[in-house]
Amino acid sequence: MAYDETTYRRQPDDGADEPTTYRMNGAGATDYRNRRRDLDPDDEGDRRTDITTEPLRRTYDDYGRDRLGIHIGWEIVLLLAVAAIAFLLYRLDPASLKRPALDALLISGTAIGLLTLGAGLSMRAGVPNLAVGSIALAGAVHFAENGDQGVVEAAWPALAVAAAGGLAVGLMIIALHLPGWAASLAAMLGVIVWIHLRVGPVALQDRYDPSNHAFYLFGGFALLAVIGGALGTVQPIRRTLGRMRPHGDPARRRGAVAALPVIGSLILSSAFAVTAGMLMAAQSSRPIVPNTGLEWTGIAFGTALLAGTSAFGRRGGVFGTLLAVAGMAMFLDYTTHRDLRISLYAIGACAIGGGLIVTRLVETFGKPPAADGVGDDWNAAPASGNPNWNPDLPDSWAPTVPNPARSDRWDDGPWAGTR
Repeated sequence: MAYDETTYRRQPDDGADEPTTYRMNGAGATDYRNRRRDLDPDDEGDRRTDITTEPLRRTYDDYGRDRLGIHIGWEIVLLLAVAAIAFLLYRLDPASLKRPALDALLISGTAIGLLTLGAGLSMRAGVPNLAVGSIALAGAVHFAENGDQGVVEAAWPALAVAAAGGLAVGLMIIALHLPGWAASLAAMLGVIVWIHLRVGPVALQDRYDPSNHAFYLFGGFALLAVIGGALGTVQPIRRTLGRMRPHGDPARRRGAVAALPVIGSLILSSAFAVTAGMLMAAQSSRPIVPNTGLEWTGIAFGTALLAGTSAFGRRGGVFGTLLAVAGMAMFLDYTTHRDLRISLYAIGACAIGGGLIVTRLVETFGKPPAADGVGDDWNAAPASGNPNWNPDLPDSWAPTVPNPARSDRWDDGPWAGTR
């Protein structure tokens, strides 16, 4: 006699809700997966997403501390690259690293740095602002047309319009839950239309020389870059800023809490771009030619990616932005001195291509280690047990311990074989 015989197997209608049931199917099944399929089969996918996917995302993306070793290693590589470019530039023209040429180099670095800060901040917020290059060119055109009114009088209308545009795009993204790149692409096309209303190059109306404040301007950018990178490593700030990063269903709304970082990042990135454009116009010795500004968008995002900011927006270094901007500014100055005539589009494309490789390295070696037992398929089998053990309930149950041998005393006697 075995417990697996039909006579002793309990059926669902024989006390199906009792915990002593050996094997049950249907709504009374002890396996919660069968119970959920029977009660609400149409809702199984949604429940699985809420129960499994979301906790895993929180474990890997929020509760783990990023490994900073890859960022430190890459920033050392960037430091060596900056030193090599500086050495080549000094050998080519020692005066290029001395005043007054150094002031012009610092102003160029500040302009590129502000564009890079705008691109990196919008990427970290999950809403990459593709319009930063076009906004910078629009700011340069505006400053060239109104520079005779004074720096402050020419700057605040452009900054106000940029902030209003960032606010409008941010509200559209939050209200309709749109991808940031798509909304900023529409904004970029609108800015290009405004630029192309100028039929010819715009001559500067005033000669404001920012070289007298070159060290202060570049120092301010450097301070913003380092503080921003350091704040990006703080876990609560990183989580709050990146609420719009896609996970699970990308069309699912992130809630009203995501509005502030999205709108703030778009406003700041647009303001940085306008300021960069005004610095470019003030430093230029030639009229501002109406164009699209896409080359500066490529330079901005390529430099941000080379700095160690992940294209997915989650990870970034501390000193990477400062080093990458310094290297890019000196490289552009080096190509000018050598008269290489490399297109800015080509430089931006190469920078983005190299930055995507850096993104893969950062995402591979920068993610936090998984917690024990989280992220893998659950298996309750002991390490020393049967490797083929499966936690699912078996179709039938049979005892694994053999029946003990019957004592000879019970088989002896006249009743042993005839009862």
